[in-house]
Amino acid sequence: MVFRRRTPLTLPQKLRAFVLPPGGWRRSLTYLRLRLTRISDQPHRVARGIACGMFVGCTPFFGLHLPLAAALAWAFRGNVVAALLGTAVSNPVTIPLMAVLSLDLGRVILGDGLTLPFREIMTAFGQAGDEITRNIEAIFTPAVMHWDKLAQFWHEVFLPYLVGSLGPALGAALLGYWISLPMIEAYHTMRARRREARARNRPESTRDSFTKEN
Repeated sequence: MVFRRRTPLTLPQKLRAFVLPPGGWRRSLTYLRLRLTRISDQPHRVARGIACGMFVGCTPFFGLHLPLAAALAWAFRGNVVAALLGTAVSNPVTIPLMAVLSLDLGRVILGDGLTLPFREIMTAFGQAGDEITRNIEAIFTPAVMHWDKLAQFWHEVFLPYLVGSLGPALGAALLGYWISLPMIEAYHTMRARRREARARNRPESTRDSFTKEN
């Protein structure tokens, strides 16, 4: 491939790049901010898309955050691109905190006081994914499907996580909308003023020729 690295990254290097981006989190956040402010759409639609993305990003639907965020943004008439960017709230730094908090909160709501450390939560998700993959393969092979582990995963991990994540997800969505809307509006106002300033500073002959052409 044309863009393949000459020296492939080792597993520790890949894990480090996943947790710590090569340019640093500051550069990544700056890039994200620029992408959001430069979306050519109405500020309230962009902010609504961000809120939808942040809401989905707090839920346990790992691997489905992007399509779910896009669908939710479409349903609420938000900007889909902003929704996809908003799912960045779910990242290697925030996931451990959100997972433990949501699962503990969900178990309290459902009347189960048990708690799980983050490592066991992620292990449970990985085992559930493997079980689903094997059951799908069993459709086309003589292998037997097994659902007992998935049922246990549903009751002990996924359902409490989902129930406990709804409150933080809604709070994150409202906070994201409340913060992003004035920022995007201010950026659009500043950009409009810059356009007006450039138009006023443009030479008279250039403005006349532009007016005749249009």
